[in-house]
Amino acid sequence: MSETPTARPVVLDVWCELQCPDCRTALDDVRALRDHYGERLDIRLRHFPLDKHKHAYAAAQAAEEALAQGRGWPYAEAVLDRVAELDRHGEALLLEVADELGLDAEEFDTALIDGRHLLIVDADQAEGKAIGVTGTPTYVVDGQRLDGGGSQEGLRARIEEVVDRLLAQ
Repeated sequence: MSETPTARPVVLDVWCELQCPDCRTALDDVRALRDHYGERLDIRLRHFPLDKHKHAYAAAQAAEEALAQGRGWPYAEAVLDRVAELDRHGEALLLEVADELGLDAEEFDTALIDGRHLLIVDADQAEGKAIGVTGTPTYVVDGQRLDGGGSQEGLRARIEEVVDRLLAQ
């Protein structure tokens, strides 16, 4: 008796920056997609820090440290939930969120100093630029780029259409 191979999940890349109010708003869609599809959808956080937000680059590095400590999305969501505070408190807020989530805040501080996650953030940003990402949030699923920076109206439905089609194959 042979087992049916487990289908690979559909990948949804979410190009985001953790100081972006629009990305904060998009969290509702990301959470709804995660709840609806579960393990059938692999939602990957991709970094696209914008020059206009002075703490976005550090926040992206901190999110990578959270991922290294096993809590990438919970950390990103917690920072986005406090996006208004990030402008005022900067790296102190990033460390505070890490501590609140039970992560090693001292390691976060060290990671921000030694730059161990710079290459990942730079590579994400370069890839984003190469595929035409100009703002956040931007989604990529099945090679289709869906921009949410101008308006998020109808984006979740469009993502669901693509994911449903891919899952039916």
